[in-house]
Amino acid sequence: MTIKEVQVPDIGDFASVDVTEILVKPGDAVKPEQSLITVESDKASMEIPSPAAGVVKELRVKVGDKVSEGSLVLLMELDADGATAAPAVSAPAQSATPVALAAPAAAVPVAAAPVTTAPVAPLSPVVAAAVSAPVAEAVTGAAPGSLPHASPSVRKFARELGVDLRQLQGSGPKGRIQQSDVQAYVKAVIAQGGTATAALGAGSSLNLLPWPKVDFAKFGPIESKPLSRIKKLSGANLARNWVVIPHVTNNDEADITDLEAFRVALNQEQAKSGLKITMLAFLIKACVAALKKYPEMNSSLEGDNLVLKQYWHIGFAADTPNGLVVPVIRDADRKGVLELARETGALAAKAREGKLSPAEMQGGTFSISSLGGIGGTSFTPIINAPEVAILGVSRSAMKPAWNEDTQSFEPRLMLPLSLSYDHRVIDGAAGARFNAYLAQVLADFRRVLL
Repeated sequence: MTIKEVQVPDIGDFASVDVTEILVKPGDAVKPEQSLITVESDKASMEIPSPAAGVVKELRVKVGDKVSEGSLVLLMELDADGATAAPAVSAPAQSATPVALAAPAAAVPVAAAPVTTAPVAPLSPVVAAAVSAPVAEAVTGAAPGSLPHASPSVRKFARELGVDLRQLQGSGPKGRIQQSDVQAYVKAVIAQGGTATAALGAGSSLNLLPWPKVDFAKFGPIESKPLSRIKKLSGANLARNWVVIPHVTNNDEADITDLEAFRVALNQEQAKSGLKITMLAFLIKACVAALKKYPEMNSSLEGDNLVLKQYWHIGFAADTPNGLVVPVIRDADRKGVLELARETGALAAKAREGKLSPAEMQGGTFSISSLGGIGGTSFTPIINAPEVAILGVSRSAMKPAWNEDTQSFEPRLMLPLSLSYDHRVIDGAAGARFNAYLAQVLADFRRVLL
């Protein structure tokens, strides 16, 4: 028995590359030039071939490892006569058909006749999406956590569309996934589900059923009217954000008794100017103070990097006859409460008239959705990607609060705060601290000076 160490050959100028795919496992028989692993740099993806025929005895790398020329990939038992050893019964590394699933190798005698199966057509992209993740892994031979066979540019393209490459079959050489495969998959999912925008992104692995088609007129009178353009656009974004982003909502309350009294006094002072100061202006200013204290809330997730922004542009949800829009207050940290009140009022009026420009709705780093004028005690606002958090505000209400100094309950005006955050970026403790600090700032607005 001859054991050979298979190493990474000369791979050019790349000093260190990531192992993105393991194409074989211990016990597999391999042929000369058969691909063993896939490595990937920031510019290219390449496969490391087998230098000889033999049987894989032991893997020495795993997905995520960094390798370079000379790194040990695996140990192989070479064939004595140079022929390919009889393979163990397992799924081929790039197989796309369920018939490749067979009994474990240990259950098949060495002298057993080869198993024959009738040819089966490859799964269509839509049908492939319905295969559960564990079965898909067995069918493709990919180990859990391994990456599909695709170039960096195709991976980036799929990430931008929110497509899980593990659900696709590649049409390129050796089963490589091409950009056209991603495009065809997206078109197939949309065609299958109608409004199944949520089936993209993380939803592509949720195995969603097609949207139900019902003749509602059979059950009674109906009226059908088209969605507004704003609702069509925002609906698609909200569906994507809800499915792709792991939302967590932290609920808290802020004592705004003193702040509300101050706001009322300011409105009396500004009565002649016609300026109306709402609680939103104070909320924006308080949020900026909290964002500066907790900068991860003022960031965006971009691949494996967190982009921390050194500017504070605050979006606020504006209710219009045609749907919800989010104007953005730029450089809110440089503006006082009165200026914020003027700007939010002007932008809200433009939103109701449908005159907001695209520039006035872009660049936000954090959003506020206030339902205080309508009602409610709490809700779960949906994060406005690529932001990582959004504050929901409900109607304030008088509640009894314990006063340690007087040892008695006192009526206080409490404002419900519902903070939704992206759990991939923000831990529960950080989310709770942000909301608690925001409540402190609103309870004593002098903290914005700190």
